[in-house]
Amino acid sequence: MAAVTLEELARRFRGQVRGDGTREIDGVATLAGAGPRDIAFLSNPNFHRYLATTRAGAVILTEDDVRHFSGTALIVDEPHLCFARIAALFNPEPAWNPGIHVSATVADGAQVSATAWIGPQAVVEAGAVIGDNVFIGPGSFVDRGARIGAESRLVAHVTVCRECIVGRRCIIHPGAVIGSDGFGYAHDGASWVKVPQLGRVVLGDDVDVGANTTIDRGALGDTVVADGVKLDNLIQIAHNVQIGEHTAMAAFVGVAGSVVIGKRCTFGGRAGIAGHLEITDDVHVTGTSLVSGSITKPGVYSSAISSEEAGTWRKNAARLRQLDALVRRVKELEQKVQRLIEGEKLD
Repeated sequence: MAAVTLEELARRFRGQVRGDGTREIDGVATLAGAGPRDIAFLSNPNFHRYLATTRAGAVILTEDDVRHFSGTALIVDEPHLCFARIAALFNPEPAWNPGIHVSATVADGAQVSATAWIGPQAVVEAGAVIGDNVFIGPGSFVDRGARIGAESRLVAHVTVCRECIVGRRCIIHPGAVIGSDGFGYAHDGASWVKVPQLGRVVLGDDVDVGANTTIDRGALGDTVVADGVKLDNLIQIAHNVQIGEHTAMAAFVGVAGSVVIGKRCTFGGRAGIAGHLEITDDVHVTGTSLVSGSITKPGVYSSAISSEEAGTWRKNAARLRQLDALVRRVKELEQKVQRLIEGEKLD
């Protein structure tokens, strides 16, 4: 994209210029790596020290932070959000021409929009529907009866299993699997009998799914991921999970079956959610936490034990195993103290 003046960026993204508004910007960069034609941002006070040495043509700052910077600034309420939008402006998705690559396989009975692209070695099975301006990247597989909504992008080697639905403007990254069988088995003595997984996965609009993330189909009903949900890499979503609008999960989160998660929740990396729980709206679970009970009140929740020197950890772990016995002893002592207070003679 051609260079844009800082005044134009301020107009587009509702900011205020302090300094040279005619300065031309044609890229984005970090405070440490920016040059005179780049714009950078600051949202973490730990990086204030870089403001004194940055070579950026302009820096996106809040009204409070701009006093720490003597150069040209774009003042906004949310610098990171503004930076994201400017970065997207300067780095649009590469253009592509619609069509079907000669090495792709599209079954008879599949419906493919004339404006879609089916990439090299991709497979689209019978009954699948590929919407307008959809990008099906190399090696991707769209199973029978699946539907891909308009303007969605399967980057490469993505699998969308039978009858699953991907909404509009979704981005699904390499290695992701949408609609694999849930982990459903019935125990028959010493062996396991597979329970057919008859539901689907339904992704809403504007959902992002990271690389190698898996979302299992429902056992009977559907697994549902609502509009605007953002999933990082290497996440496991089990069968019949329901995820509310605009919830976000970082890498390695695991969600067990039949969990219902509300709107606008966040989950830090490696958080685990036990099965058949309900989590209300606006809950924020910090990294490595285990959620073992339903959460009915919005707020921030943590459950991890921080790391410490190995010898100390072993001692504490041994003491934890004695915790139940210790609690019983404390209760007995409390009862004896209460009896003494009441003047009762102890045996």
